[in-house]
Amino acid sequence: MANDPNKHQHKVGGRAAGCVQRVTVHRPSLENNTADAERLIESLKPQLNSRCVSIDFSVLRQLPELLRDSGHLVRCAMLKTDACWQVAGIKGGADPSPMAGLAVDLGTTRVVLQLIDLESGQVLSETAFDNPQLKIAPDILARIHYCEQPRGLRHLQALIVDGLNDAVARLCAAQELNATDIFLTAVAGNTAMAHLFMGLDPRWIIREPYIPAVNRPDPVKPAELGLSTNPAGRVIVFPNIGSYFGGDLIAGILCSGLDSRETPAILVDVGTNAEVVVGNRDWLMACAGAAGPALESGVASIGMMAGPGAIDRVTIHLPDRRFELHTIGDQPPRGICGSGVIDLAAQLFLAGMLDIRGKFIPENCGQRLYKDENGIDHLVLAPAEASASGTALTISQPDIDSLIRSKAAMYTILETITASVGMRLEELDKFYIAGTFGSFINPASAIALGMLPDLPLERYEAIGNSSLGGARQVLQSPDGLEKIERIRSRITYLELNVNQEFMNRFSAAKFLPHTDTARFPSIRLHGDRVRL
Repeated sequence: MANDPNKHQHKVGGRAAGCVQRVTVHRPSLENNTADAERLIESLKPQLNSRCVSIDFSVLRQLPELLRDSGHLVRCAMLKTDACWQVAGIKGGADPSPMAGLAVDLGTTRVVLQLIDLESGQVLSETAFDNPQLKIAPDILARIHYCEQPRGLRHLQALIVDGLNDAVARLCAAQELNATDIFLTAVAGNTAMAHLFMGLDPRWIIREPYIPAVNRPDPVKPAELGLSTNPAGRVIVFPNIGSYFGGDLIAGILCSGLDSRETPAILVDVGTNAEVVVGNRDWLMACAGAAGPALESGVASIGMMAGPGAIDRVTIHLPDRRFELHTIGDQPPRGICGSGVIDLAAQLFLAGMLDIRGKFIPENCGQRLYKDENGIDHLVLAPAEASASGTALTISQPDIDSLIRSKAAMYTILETITASVGMRLEELDKFYIAGTFGSFINPASAIALGMLPDLPLERYEAIGNSSLGGARQVLQSPDGLEKIERIRSRITYLELNVNQEFMNRFSAAKFLPHTDTARFPSIRLHGDRVRL
């Protein structure tokens, strides 16, 4: 992993700090009879090395009693917006309960949350749940259309907010905390999901000229969204770069450290689209393209998300072409996930069972290959007696064709974005792969297919849930908002739909591994494994 969630130390005003400042406030006297708020502000200014500090009105209501009960030693949850710091929560210095933050990966299908100690940066607990908006529609486009119905948007927002509140209650119960102990929340999601969470009309995102309601939402109070966290706190929603480059990608850049590298690197996150960023601390170029579904789980009837019983690794032993299938949880196979499909296709190609066009070679597939009633070729992966369902698991020629198109799109996106900045893929010394796709994929198999460039394997690094990781980092750094704004301001977006070179490169990439085999010197095309 690129970032250890429990190793972050940050400096503010010359002292180690997370998003919490411990401060001793001067006691009032006849000689020093300024108001409690002014004395707190004057005590915080030198610690923050700032001349601008404000206090939320909800905190003001607690301040007089809390100062006196705590002996004037307090902890303040701090948020920096522009050049000014705001006290978004307060507790007594001797109070043993943590001041917590909530990091949220707001996924279209799955929502993941982490509870963070804002003072130490430590992860306290984690939970996840299926996005309850799935009951309305599995995909974003259908959910946006649902918003056009009366109260449709309100319904979708209520579903996700209620789901978050339930998850918060579980997280807090596990730590013997209350939801009001959460003072800062950071939410990273794609542009449409962020709009649905905030209750903003997303309809114009999908209509030319594709305009979001907002690109840079200001931090808001939890009650404005219906969240049950501390009313004095703030909710940070990651900004987006237009309709198709969301806050989850900005969170990924932060998580990977791409924005602080001296030498250029690349970040790939595969979901509904393949979203790619290349750059370093001085510049960032980003683009997105349709390469995702077949690389995730969208492979005919046997495709499934990574989970128990999913085939995630495939080995074909030579010379007898014996199949060895590995499933998650070592259970009987129920289907195949994205990493399994990539492994399978690579192994079929390297075993001589697929030609360079990705077509089955009957004489090398043997009895595993048959034609269905429509004359479509199917290759048996697991016979009926070996599968969890009692039905044979097969991969069809159209399934392989779909994968070839997706792999070609992926490689073409990578080639196009690097060429746009005058680089070749081979010049990248680090290749970050985010998300579930990155956690399970075998880079050697992706290289064999011509999906990823033929780089030394040590250059590839899986960074897991980078959307959650970026949200977490914002809560571990008192200047997190400034960091994500710096990232956003440096991004240039490359529109692939109007890129004339894209389709030419795409056609060339629809072969295994590529029409230009010199790009893949490590691949032997006569049955041997990838050697890197």
